Amino acid sequence: MRFGTRELILFLAVLMVPIVSYFVIFKPQSANIDQAKSEIVHKREMLDSLRLETSRNEDLMAANESIKTRIDEMEALLPSNKEIDLVVRQVSSLAVDAGLSPPTLKSSKPVAAARFREQPLVMSTDGSFEGFYDFLLAIEQLPRITRIVDMTLKDSSTEGIELSAEFTLSIYFQVDEGVSP
Repeated sequence: MRFGTRELILFLAVLMVPIVSYFVIFKPQSANIDQAKSEIVHKREMLDSLRLETSRNEDLMAANESIKTRIDEMEALLPSNKEIDLVVRQVSSLAVDAGLSPPTLKSSKPVAAARFREQPLVMSTDGSFEGFYDFLLAIEQLPRITRIVDMTLKDSSTEGIELSAEFTLSIYFQVDEGVSP
């Protein structure tokens, strides 16, 4: 058998077929397979994290129910705008019961606070320190949500009266449906 140019070209062509097919077919296909495997790993991780999150849904629903119950309890402590006068009378009677003079009240315009309103009342009263302390304790025990701000205590020079107090009592309330405050 003779080995000439024609055979050499044929031999090189047969040898080049696997080399060219590696670079043209197998290498790009291998890159596609690697990319698909990494996408599968990523999607499995996402699926695992979604399974974890959905397993927490029952816990979140229970927590939401607990929060809703607490909100309902807090709303029950808020009087309606019709009951504000009742709360003001309660506060006034608490002051008298504590041995203070009947308080003078100045009502301000209600202030919007989230879904509720805040009714500020500027109050001033006179009496003994012990009476004022008892009054504050009684205010703290009210079943309604109130707060005292801007408190000023002054030593009184009047005989039998130890101090004069001026403060703002804020009463939180709900607005009844269909009624403007």
